[in-house]
Formats: sequence, C-alpha cells, structure tokens
Amino acid sequence: MSEDYGGVINELVTGEWKDPLTGQPISVDINSIAIKKSLDGMEGELVHPLHRNEKLAVVADRYTYEVLGRRIGSALRSDGFAIEEIVWKKPQADSESVEELRHLTRHCDALIAVGAGTLNDSVKYASFIDKKKYSVFPTSPQLAYGTPTASISFGGFKRSITALPAQGVFFDLSVISQCPIRLTRSAFADLICRTTAQVDWLMSHLLFGTEYHQLPYFLLAHDEDKLFGHAKALQEGDFKAFGTLVRMCALMGLAVCITNTSHPGSMGEHMMSHYIDMFFHDVNPNTLHGEQVGVTSLTMSRLQNLILNNDVPPVLKPTKLKETDINARYGKEIGQQCIEEFKKKALDRKETDRINRYFSENWKKFTEKLGAVMLPYEKLSAAMRDIGAVTTGCDLGLPQAFYQDVVLYSREVRDRFTMLDIAADSGILEAFAAECR
Repeated sequence: MSEDYGGVINELVTGEWKDPLTGQPISVDINSIAIKKSLDGMEGELVHPLHRNEKLAVVADRYTYEVLGRRIGSALRSDGFAIEEIVWKKPQADSESVEELRHLTRHCDALIAVGAGTLNDSVKYASFIDKKKYSVFPTSPQLAYGTPTASISFGGFKRSITALPAQGVFFDLSVISQCPIRLTRSAFADLICRTTAQVDWLMSHLLFGTEYHQLPYFLLAHDEDKLFGHAKALQEGDFKAFGTLVRMCALMGLAVCITNTSHPGSMGEHMMSHYIDMFFHDVNPNTLHGEQVGVTSLTMSRLQNLILNNDVPPVLKPTKLKETDINARYGKEIGQQCIEEFKKKALDRKETDRINRYFSENWKKFTEKLGAVMLPYEKLSAAMRDIGAVTTGCDLGLPQAFYQDVVLYSREVRDRFTMLDIAADSGILEAFAAECR
C-alpha cells in the first residue's frame, strides 16, 4: 500500500482525534479521506463502502476525463459498479448550469466528481438539491473538496451556499502533482489567507462577540511553516511537498465542517475575490479563485499590518451607507442585495463611540492578541515569490483602477466585519487603495 499522508485527518474522519483544549473527540461529516502517492487499483475499494448498490454518474470535464476520469470509470466498471460516464462540456458554477448537470445525472443514484473548482462545486450542489450522495477524486489541490458549502452564482450574485460535504475525498498525489503548475500555485495562494482570515475573525470576536473557534488554526499550525518551506519544492512535483499542501487544503476544508461556518478561511480577502468575480465584466481576466485570494490576501495582510503595527489606534466614525451610490455601482437588483448585507454591519454613532473607547483603553492588548495570529506581510509575499505566484491585481489582468475599486468597495458585498471596515470607517481606506495595484 502506498505511503499515507493523511496524518491527523485520518483520526478526524474516524472520530478518534480529541480537542486538546477540551479533551472532547472531534469528528467530521466525511466518511473517508485518502491522501496517498497513488490510488491506482484502489478505486473500487475506496468507493464501495460509500456507494454500495448505487448507480454512479462519474462526472468530469474534457480535461479531467483524460487525466483521471477515464481511469476511474474503467476501474469502477471492472469492480462491478453500474456507472454512467458524463463528460461535461462547459462546466459553470451558476444556477443554470447546475440545473443542466441535474438533468444529465437524473438516472443515477449518486455522483462521483473527477475534477476541481467549478466542477466539484457544481456536483456538490446538484447532489445536495437532488438528495444524492457524492464523492470526489480531485485532479488538483484545492480547499473546497471537504467543505459543506458550494460557491454558486445566482443572477450574477455569487453566494456560498449550504450543501453537504462529499462522502469520500480521494487524493491521488501521482495525479495531483502533475497538474499544471498554475493550479498548484493557486492552491498555495489560497492557503495563505489563513492569517488574514484569522485576524479578521478574531477581531470581529473581540469587538462584537462574534463566535470564534481556535481549533481549526490549531490543526493548521503544524503544517504552515512546512508549507512555506516547500514553496520551491512544489514546482518540482515533490511528493512530500504535495502531501503537505494537500493535507493543509483538506484541513482548511474540514475547518468549515468543524465550525459550521466558512469564517476560518474566508473573510476580507474572500470578499475582495467575490467582488472580482461579480463585477469584472469588461474583459475576462481568466483568473483562478486561488490566484485571486493570494493577491487579495497580500493586500489584506498589508492593511492589517499597517493598522495593527501602529501605536496609535484608528478613530472610527459612523459608517457611510450611500444607497444611491451602491445602486449606481451595481444596478438596482444586485445593489439592493449588497445594501441588505452592508446594513447588517454598518456602525452607528453609539457603536463607534463604544469601539473608540475600547481602542483607547485596550489598544496595546488588542494588537497583541491579533499580532499573535498575524504573519508579517513580508513573509507572505516572499513565499508567494518563491512559488512563482502572481502577487498583484495587475498580474491578474485587472486594470489598476478596477483593483482599487475592489479594495474600496468589496466590503459592501458581505456582512462580515473585517479590517476593510476599520480602514474605511476611520478614513484611511481611500489612501490605502490608491497605492494598490
């Protein structure tokens, strides 16, 4: 049997791992996760306990079918499964495409996704709607395989939709390590948001009592320095490096299962990425989600370090919520959705006075708590350079003026309170955005 890179993940799946803070066992709603050098010849053994006596739709796109889908289909058929191979020609993670996928898989009892990103999210959401189980054989490293959410667009408004996680997630490193280097860089870039998301989430907890969980970060901490040290080795297809990368991707996804929220890895940097997806229509920049999050994480890191490394606290004023401007920017329909989200976190005079008093009396203590989970911007940017990832909005193919709008306005599309809100309500965001590119 090939070497197992699962580590603590195996104990989480079996419910044997215990929270070091409480001593209570922690389990996840995924029945099987495998991370091995090769799964060739093990496909039926992995799938059978999860999808016994089910007709399976093996769903791939044209690329992932050739990379792995053909092999999975052949192996499962040889092991006695009734399967239907579906090569989805134009996968899109939107409500219309999900309906198409539901139609294509209507005669099957369960779905096996072979792919990543758009294809996995679509299969996950389609199976959830149809109350069918699904499992996934990833073809590249990503965070979303183990999450109980799917990113789907509805009428141009991208949402993180509740779904169910996969029954099984099966990482074949011999396949994943051969994926285009751009996909590896994208996954690496997506993971660096750990620090920016944790700072934002912990800050929200300290200021507003938002529910916050330390456990996901305890699980991720073991591998984070290793991951940064493996940045160059990942470009060479090193199995050990890919084992670390994939394990961290899986753990970040499982963090959502453990906490029942996407907050552990999705705060200000993800709002910025969603803004790009929703509103950059002039030219398709053809960017990957992880590429966007890597760039926006660097921007958020720079902003967080700028504010928290200052000995003088920011002074907040009530949030300026200009509904006319928001509707003009996004159109009436999406504008109204943004306004409803924005209203949930807009600060009035009473709240700004409270926070300003808190900052005045506790700024050193506050910054020390956040500084303990915040990485230096220079460390993130050096790691991104080591792996050859894109680091600016211009690198993504975005006009500088648009990326500056991303920094200025993305806080309007979600109700999560982040350092973007602190910067905007204290009057420094505009000058900061003007320096972004």
